[in-house]
Amino acid sequence: MDLNLRKAILANVSDNNKEQLEATIIDAIQSGEEKMLPGLGVLFELIWNESSESEKTEMLDALEQGVKQAH
Repeated sequence: MDLNLRKAILANVSDNNKEQLEATIIDAIQSGEEKMLPGLGVLFELIWNESSESEKTEMLDALEQGVKQAH
């Protein structure tokens, strides 16, 4: 991902509170638009980097289940 895109996405949400961040995530997922995927990726990167090892394991477990159910 282009570093400028990452910075732009972070700048767009930098002043958002928890409820606004949640609304952004829900909107991006519900819209199903491909153009929203980079933004979700940047947000996931932030979540991943701020998570403990046990939280990462929990996310990976949920991701594995989601991938299995998507097929």
